[in-house]
Amino acid sequence: MTVVSVDPRDPTPIYAQLERGLRAAIATGRLRVSDQLPTVRQLAVDLRVNANTVARVYAELERAGVIETRRGVGSFISATPVQARPPREHERRLRAFATRVLSDADRAGFTIGEVIAALGEHHSAGVARKETVLRPGESRTPRTLKKGGA
Repeated sequence: MTVVSVDPRDPTPIYAQLERGLRAAIATGRLRVSDQLPTVRQLAVDLRVNANTVARVYAELERAGVIETRRGVGSFISATPVQARPPREHERRLRAFATRVLSDADRAGFTIGEVIAALGEHHSAGVARKETVLRPGESRTPRTLKKGGA
């Protein structure tokens, strides 16, 4: 069973599809730390792509710390799902989140300065560490969790 697939009709280069597919397989838990990957040759045959393309992707993932290659043994997953995300994925997700917050704030009539000030006050007051705990029969009321349990 192949853990990734490529689409030759997709305009995205094969190596990019392969790298994205391997990172996604790790991020979703289909591949886990210490799982062995197919050999370069085997994956190339399975996907019907050039072995140099697979070797290039494996080398790039090794440089990024996502996989580890042991000479004579094979290539293994060395990254957790979070570590396997593409390098700029966190930044992209943060920008998208900030855009949504600012859009919501604008619709509500708040300025950027007001939002930033409120976030700062919220954080410094420790509210950022509070979680909502809901037990059967309780309403949604914020409550600070104490160390060692509820």
